[in-house]
Amino acid sequence: MKQIFSTQNTYIKQLVHLKEKSRERRRQGLFLIEGKREITLAIKGGYALTTILFSPDLFPSNKLKTLNYDHVDLIEVSKEVYQKLAHRDTTEGVIAVAKNKLHGLENLNFRQEHPLILVAEAPEKPGNIGALLRTADAAHVDAVIIANPKTDLYNPNIIRSSVGCVFTNSIATGTTTEIIDFLKQQHINIYCAALQASVPYHTQNFTEPTAIVVGTEATGLSEAWLKHSKQNIIIPMQGEIDSMNVSVAAGILIFEAKRQRNFK
Repeated sequence: MKQIFSTQNTYIKQLVHLKEKSRERRRQGLFLIEGKREITLAIKGGYALTTILFSPDLFPSNKLKTLNYDHVDLIEVSKEVYQKLAHRDTTEGVIAVAKNKLHGLENLNFRQEHPLILVAEAPEKPGNIGALLRTADAAHVDAVIIANPKTDLYNPNIIRSSVGCVFTNSIATGTTTEIIDFLKQQHINIYCAALQASVPYHTQNFTEPTAIVVGTEATGLSEAWLKHSKQNIIIPMQGEIDSMNVSVAAGILIFEAKRQRNFK
């Protein structure tokens, strides 16, 4: 087993670049996964690991077998090296290097004949993206599609805030135009969460192939989505404000669709 005890090691410096720079993650087709739960979910989600680095001070070597990895290089690192690579303050002592997946629309495979899809247009905050992915996992939707993404899916903040649900969902990205065209070709009804010309969300039938589309709290959805919406929907507000956090709104809408489908 290889050992690395210097933070100045060339390979460690390369991994730091992967952690910090989206450009490097895209260029190398690799990213870092921190934590046992997240690594386990990535393996279960079909992600290929190349390397596992662990600090025995934090993660004893006898725990490695619990990860159920296969054909992976193992590297023992010092606590100082591990902390150089770690993104979280509270940490478990194990990090994996994994290969990116393809997230084109053509790579989507739906689990059922009448799919339920969550679409988010231009979400900016990694925390919101992570929360949307947790909601999608909880509802076991067929796919999450991100239109005009502002950051890559393997940003450490997204992995952390999604609690690994970036690995459990079927995810695609594309432009708004590409996604609308895709949904139309697949005969999937588009329901946009918007204030304009909207009706209460619970009055609609979500048992047919359905895409629920949410935008940012600041700007909402672009005109293209509203133009192609089968029906704009709204969550009736009874307080003083007229909007809520995008992940909360998405959860309400998605679970109404699941209720109508008898949670199937």
